[in-house]
Amino acid sequence: MTDWSLKTLLQSLHDEIEAKLGIARGSFGHGGTKGDASEAVWLELLQAYLPERYRAAGAHVVDSKGAFSHQIDIVIFDRQYSPFIFNFKGQFIVPAESVYAVFETKQAINAQHVAYAADKVASVRALHRTSLPIPYAGGVYDPRPLPDIIGGLLTFESVWNPPLGQPLTDALAALDGQHRLDIGCVAAHGVFGCDTDGCSQAEVGVRAATRFLLNLIARLQASATVPMIDVGAYAAWLD
Repeated sequence: MTDWSLKTLLQSLHDEIEAKLGIARGSFGHGGTKGDASEAVWLELLQAYLPERYRAAGAHVVDSKGAFSHQIDIVIFDRQYSPFIFNFKGQFIVPAESVYAVFETKQAINAQHVAYAADKVASVRALHRTSLPIPYAGGVYDPRPLPDIIGGLLTFESVWNPPLGQPLTDALAALDGQHRLDIGCVAAHGVFGCDTDGCSQAEVGVRAATRFLLNLIARLQASATVPMIDVGAYAAWLD
């Protein structure tokens, strides 16, 4: 017999994240400081638990045509096959081809923040991405089709009652394809997810932070590997 409990471990991870977000929400009087602290909590979770092939950081995203995204709170990007474009003192510029997912972080979810996060996500999805043929020992594979970039919103609580009810569904349903939010977490209340069949929510008692983390990892696994970047298209800017 063993005293270990997987259910307890998963619950404890959620409890830790919810408690840290609560401290960030309740301890700081400055809105920007609250936001920075909450963003750090989510980043620490992803940096600690995502597989090593992924990197999570605040960043801007750039494409080979010279277009830039908005500043993104959390970018999950490839570190196995993709180079940085620029990295100085924790300020990251990553190529569009390397991006798996992008997230906005807020204190509370509401219709305004859903729309704001959607605009951030769309600024990344609109960027141009290259995909080269992939050489291997027996020849060359065709260029990999560009995977969808996952977009989402992470918050501590909700302004709605119920927290994840029809107002959230309506706000998510109003978003077009480029602005779609695929996955999100409201740590104190639950998680949500969207696909081609619509959006769904799982509310109180679902160990939201842990459920979000595992759902995200499953989505990343389904995305497989980022396309082979055309480094030469970026190098052309040196001429």
